[in-house]
Amino acid sequence: MRTRFAVLGPVRAWRGDTELALGPPKQRALLALLLTEAGHPVAVHEIVDALWGQDPPDSAVNVVQRHVGALRRLLEPELPAGGQSRWLLRGSGGYRLEVDPDGLDLLRFRALRQRAAQDGQPPTATGLLIEALALWRGPAASGIAPEVRSHPAFTALDDEHLAAVKEAAELALEAGPGLGARVLVTLRQAAAQHPLDEGLQARLILVLAATGHQAEALDVHRTVRTRLADELGVQPGPELQAALQRVLGHTHAVRGGARQTEPAEDVEGAAQLDAVATIRPAQLPVDLPAFTGRRSELAHVQELLPGSGTSTPTVVISAIGGMAGVGKTTLAVHWAHSVADRFPDGQLYVNLRGFHPSGSIMSAAEAIRSFLDVFGVPGQRIPAGLDAQAALYRSLLADRRVLIVLDNARDTEHVRPLLPGAPGCLVVVTSRNQLYGLVAGEGAHSLTLDVLTEAEAREFLSRRLGAERIANEPDAVAEIITLCGRLPLALAVVSARAVVNPAFPLASIAAELSESEDSLDAFAGEAPAADARSAFSWSYQLLSPAAARVFRLLALHPGPDCSLAAVASLAGQRVGQVRPVVAELARAHLISEPLPGRYGCHELLRAYAAELGRTHDTAQEPATARRRMLDHYLHTAHAADSLLMPSRDRVQLRPHTPGVTVPRLPDQAAAVDWLETNRSAVLAAIEQDARHGGGEHSWQLASVLELYLDRNGRWPEQLDAQTTAVEAAQRLGDIPGQAFAHLALGFVSGRLDRPDEADAHLSRALELFGEIGDLGGRSRTLRRLAFLANGRGRHEAALDHYAEASALCRAAGRRNDEAGIANEVGWTYILMGKYEDALTECGRAVSAHRETGDRNGEAAALDSLGYAHHHLHDHDRALECYEQALRVYREIRDRYLEADTLVHIGDTRRAAHQDTQAALVWREALGILDEIGHPDAEQVRHRLNDLAEPERPPRQ
Repeated sequence: MRTRFAVLGPVRAWRGDTELALGPPKQRALLALLLTEAGHPVAVHEIVDALWGQDPPDSAVNVVQRHVGALRRLLEPELPAGGQSRWLLRGSGGYRLEVDPDGLDLLRFRALRQRAAQDGQPPTATGLLIEALALWRGPAASGIAPEVRSHPAFTALDDEHLAAVKEAAELALEAGPGLGARVLVTLRQAAAQHPLDEGLQARLILVLAATGHQAEALDVHRTVRTRLADELGVQPGPELQAALQRVLGHTHAVRGGARQTEPAEDVEGAAQLDAVATIRPAQLPVDLPAFTGRRSELAHVQELLPGSGTSTPTVVISAIGGMAGVGKTTLAVHWAHSVADRFPDGQLYVNLRGFHPSGSIMSAAEAIRSFLDVFGVPGQRIPAGLDAQAALYRSLLADRRVLIVLDNARDTEHVRPLLPGAPGCLVVVTSRNQLYGLVAGEGAHSLTLDVLTEAEAREFLSRRLGAERIANEPDAVAEIITLCGRLPLALAVVSARAVVNPAFPLASIAAELSESEDSLDAFAGEAPAADARSAFSWSYQLLSPAAARVFRLLALHPGPDCSLAAVASLAGQRVGQVRPVVAELARAHLISEPLPGRYGCHELLRAYAAELGRTHDTAQEPATARRRMLDHYLHTAHAADSLLMPSRDRVQLRPHTPGVTVPRLPDQAAAVDWLETNRSAVLAAIEQDARHGGGEHSWQLASVLELYLDRNGRWPEQLDAQTTAVEAAQRLGDIPGQAFAHLALGFVSGRLDRPDEADAHLSRALELFGEIGDLGGRSRTLRRLAFLANGRGRHEAALDHYAEASALCRAAGRRNDEAGIANEVGWTYILMGKYEDALTECGRAVSAHRETGDRNGEAAALDSLGYAHHHLHDHDRALECYEQALRVYREIRDRYLEADTLVHIGDTRRAAHQDTQAALVWREALGILDEIGHPDAEQVRHRLNDLAEPERPPRQ
């Protein structure tokens, strides 16, 4: 008896002509999940995650097993106990639902869509897509619990539906108005469900116009434009604008004949500019709900702008200064929020950390890079030098109205590269220093904040403590205001104490403040009222001894925030021991949690913690804590690097200091996530240890971070880190450290097209490795020299380097490295056009890597082997090799090289005139490269752009 299933809409199943009752909600949801992966196993942990999310019950696995049994009995009532089910099978750590190709609407939908993609005739392809879309009867798996249906397995099906609608609309424009009218029904429904999808709305406009509904097309554009402005605050993007122009220019008619194409470079450049142009950053921190006072200051800065609705004729720069804790950032953010609607192209914000006690100031180059990243500028388009980066940044801001907040600047030179060059923007700068240069040289308007007035300070406390509590103890309130010196940060700390303890009389809080004998010298004015230390000291004295110690140690951390594991390492304790301590500090508002699990500290409080450490701790305590922190980053980064490339030679570490927490990283995805999350902290630690520490951690951290930075195209960061590492190792007189650092610095110099510097650093590395007798190090250096020589077209020189490197590996008994060199020699032969020689070398490399068990090396050699077959036009053999390499990369979860091999597969498919298959694998590769942020993504987009303009014979 035939069994059928449906998941494109409500989840349903039939045996013959009888529809089955699918049971309770979780059982129905389980069936839906298995149908989305029909024919493929779904792991039990994936099922549990889909059905229960982040908080499954202890019995979740047992519940899944019971539902599986019930589904088997439902689908096969005649199945004997213990019998083998035909439909629902166990295997690969989960369950697999077998379905006939015509027994599931999802499989029929995908098959029809694939046939449409392979068909070269728009009318036929459009008809296939119409047939495919007719299978949908609502959102995928509708009827199951909303929290389950939000799982990516189901939302991905809705995305497939949306993509098919867009494909049908595109083809309908070429197929003729008859098919266009049939597509309109589904297209209108999808557009109503996705009112802010500009690509979908643009296609609706074009199909309406092509089928004679020009007035409705224009009405749709007006509606979408209004909705975008009202809900998102943006103007229509390039697709909508182009659709409107085609309607207005009467170019929407059914297209015929050969299509004219633009040069590929123009298409690619336009696409990149359009992508950047559509991004509207919104980086302002949250406005303080309890903001009070500063009315005269707000009026002053408001006068800097022209009337509402008028654009600024010049760049307006407001420099807000004053002592630490006076509320510069609070005022800047509050004012920025109040005028943000005047700057429709977005808001940029950066904390420049100009007075960070560890010295880890954010450079102008780092800030510009962060802004360019926000605007979506591809990594390979960002130049290496600060001047060039600043020019690109200013070009992006030209003809835009953007609000820019530069918080905690060190001095004028710190912010000058971040200033726009064209009118229309507002720049707000805060600093503890008076920025005379910015006023004199750039025409900035200066505003120096003083402490709050008595009335503002009283209003400040009233908003936080309640008007009744303030009115009941006016004398105590006056004393608190006096003792806090009307300094906003001090008032906030005292308010937090009073809010947490509502039963405490304000008089007792005033008395505790009055009894404090300490003072914060760095922020004291001529009068005691301007002193803030009494408030900080009072809050600090209320901490438990464990929390007080951790607060002092946090001043040693170089980055803007850190993880719980880093805090535990600083303290020399287990994560479980420091978690309640961190919670105590957060409750006292002495640290903040800007992101879940990440902890930071205001600079003034960090400075106070550093001062406390100098007076309360022995000289050994901070030194030992700093070493534990550096060991935490070094050993965790080393573990992450080992996961990314298990066979790679890397620096050997000494055992870490006792008390260090090294989190377990289960796989490559976790390794990449840790490196990305902690990248800023690790880079800051490299700088801090080089400037204030021993220097050994500096070069070792730079060494283990090298592969990650290189793979992700972060070459300017790599250059800075390795330059610092060389200097640190030289100061130490550490020959191995210098060798490793010169090796990395030479390679990244080559990446950044600095050939002379690359040659100098690699030659120095070769010399240093020779001094210490490190044959492996010399071999690695020669291989890098060969790689760069190939990049310059000097293939014979590359072969000489490889020959010398191979001899060193033989002498050292390093068979696996010999195999790697054989693969690289084979690649060189490919570049020289000696494909038969390449087959020999790469084949030898594959065999050797298999013998040594190096999966990564085996995959690399298989990829090279495929590349050689590709150039010999043996496409079947090439694809066979690529598929083997791809399987290995997926098994070891090397995402970048998986994408690289997918690109090669696409190249071979294209050469074999299999354009549809080529596009599929290129899109898959592009998704991976975009996900990891690699600059190679643009090369794949270039391939897809070329493929998007096929040559077609003229129609008769």
